Order: sequence, then C-alpha cells, then structure tokens
Amino acid sequence: MSMTLKLGTKLGAVAAVLAVVATGCSDDDGGGSKSEVDVKTSEDCATRTEEARDAGDLKEVKLQLQWVSQAQFAGYYAGVAQCYYVDEGLDVKIVEGGVDIVPQDVLASGDVDYAISWVPKVLGSIEQGAGITDVAQIFERSATTQISFKGKDIGAPADLKGANVGSWGFGNEWELFAGMQSAGVQLEDINLVQQAFDMNAFLAGDIDAAQAMTYNEYAQVLESVNPDTGELYTPDDLNVINWNDVGTAMLQDAIWATTDKLSDPDYEAQTVAFIKASIKGWAFVRDNPEDAAEIVAASGSELGQSHQLWMTNEINKLIWPSTNGVGIIDQAAWDQTVDIALNTKNETGATIITEAPPESAFTNEYVEQALAELEDEGVDTLGADYQPIEVTLEEGGK
Repeated sequence: MSMTLKLGTKLGAVAAVLAVVATGCSDDDGGGSKSEVDVKTSEDCATRTEEARDAGDLKEVKLQLQWVSQAQFAGYYAGVAQCYYVDEGLDVKIVEGGVDIVPQDVLASGDVDYAISWVPKVLGSIEQGAGITDVAQIFERSATTQISFKGKDIGAPADLKGANVGSWGFGNEWELFAGMQSAGVQLEDINLVQQAFDMNAFLAGDIDAAQAMTYNEYAQVLESVNPDTGELYTPDDLNVINWNDVGTAMLQDAIWATTDKLSDPDYEAQTVAFIKASIKGWAFVRDNPEDAAEIVAASGSELGQSHQLWMTNEINKLIWPSTNGVGIIDQAAWDQTVDIALNTKNETGATIITEAPPESAFTNEYVEQALAELEDEGVDTLGADYQPIEVTLEEGGK
C-alpha cells in the first residue's frame, strides 16, 4: 500500500556505497553515551583518505550531531562519502546524538570540534556560560509545524484554544508557544499534552494538534492507514500550522564552534575548511537526493527507504533556494529568534534567556570565506533554480 505525493520516484543507485561501523564511547561529563560513525566510502575515496592519513595530511575533526543518523544530517555524511572533507585536509568523524546528549554541552566540554544544534536551545546554554558560536546557519527555514485532522477545525494558532495540544518539550516548544501567545491564546487556554516522539497519540485521537517536523512526524502520519478508508492518510486529511507563515519561526540546525578557539588561526582556517566542505555536501544532497538518501541509509539509520528519501527532500526545502548563500546568518531571522527567546513564556513563566546574547553568539566571518572559495570553484551556493523531487511514501515508511 502506498500514497504518492505528486508522482512516484525510485531510489537511485548510490554513487558512493558506505560501510559503517559504529562503536559506543562514554561521555565523561555525564552527557550519555555517544556513537561514533566511521564512514567508509567508495573505493576511490577510501584509497585517497588512507593515503592522506598515512602521509599525515589530514587533521582529525569530530562533529557532534543532535540526533541519530538520518537525512537531517545528509550533507555531513555526503561530505565524508564524496571526500569533500578530505579535499580540505580534514578527517571528519561523525558522532551521533541521542535523547540524553546535549550537542552544545559536548562541544563546550571540548570533546568534539563542532556541533549541530538549534539556535534557541543553544542561546540558553550560552547564557549559562557555554562559550560557543554559530558559524554557519545551514537551515534557513523552520521545519516545525502543528498538525491536526481537518475535522478538528484547527487552521490557525487562535483555533488551538480549548484543544489538546501536543508538545515534545526539551526546547522544541517555543515556536508553538510564541505562535499561540501572538494570537492571544495563553497556556492556560489549552490542555498541553506531553507528546512522545511518535504520532501514536495523535492517530489515536488523544491529541488534537500535534507537533510534527515536516521531514519526520508529518510523514509518519502519511505513512499510516486511515481506518475509515483502508488507504494511507493524505495531505488533504490534515490542517498544518506552519510557524514560518505565522511569523514565529526560530532558527534551527546550525554549525557551532568553540568561541575561544576562534582566536587561534589554525582553528579559524579549519573552521572555514569544515564549513566549505559541509556546504559542498549539502549541494550534493540538493542535486542528488536519491543518492544522498542511500548514503544516510547505509550509515546505519533505522528509517525505511521511502521515509529516508522524504526526509532528504524536505530537508532540501529548508536550505534551498538560499537567499544569501547557504550558511549565512540572516540578521532579521536571528533577531526574531532572540526576541522570541526573550519574551515568550512557558508554563512556569520562564523564558529561554533573560538578556540579549553576546556578540560572540554568531559570526558570518568564516562562512563568507567558505562561500567565496566555493563560488570561485563554481559551486552553486544559492540554488535559485532548486525544485523538490517527487516522493512516494510507503506504509510504515518502508
């Protein structure tokens, strides 16, 4: 059983086949266990990597993800698989995240060189003393939505009043709270439900409006059978509140670096090189979504093929087309995120931060250098002509 969005597409043969070995290692500062993914690429890239390692030409770099292996991070896996990092003199090790891992804490403790995390989550850590800097804002758009079945008549934030509203918490709730409060709906006006990281409560009717990332939970619903029809749910069955449209979107996946180390010329050069290769990886994902989905699937991701390709396609939409070049931190988007972090209250009356973040919280210095080098090499960093592909979701995402 399948549900086709637009037209069907099949996963293409991957250009670089990955073999992945994951080994667990403990986090000394209590952040939980981490899984380091050793990505072995195509024979040509593997040979080049080993030769460069033997010659001492590579600098080992660790990247901490904010979640487990999935296409949300496809650009970094592609950067390894296509030898883009090796081209820049880097031997990148990707470290998976998990429920008990806070990427910015792992970075601040010095266990890794760079980390991927959402801006609002890191702003709180910075206020508490974490010395880290957003050096490249990879996702230009937010993927967070609130979805409901059409029969609930919830088409806008104001309609959430009186509803059972799901939220994961853990710093994922702020766009929802800001959207509600901008519409005059306070937390006491809804029944806030602790939502699990699946859509079971929503599908069972226990949650009227559920949090859903466009690249994951939204697809989970469309991969489920509608008991009234015996077929998969379709977008026509759902209302979607998109925080980009409402005006309360906050910046999400960014590359974070250690602030103090940015005064070291070697770390500065390494940061430019890392950003450059990462953006090149994301350009590969844009131009080769089927191959990118296969690369991530081979990295040990447990997601099914159709779900992985859906995620790749939806992640591309968050990046492309890029207004100013991938990674540039837009001042207006940053200011909106900070404003929400300062002024939106949760159920305890607390805000993410109590004062404006320091100037060191972000910089475009290194991404601008990376983009200039990429443009000199003929890499398209804007993707002005980008068009998403057509994806068929299968039951269960298989």
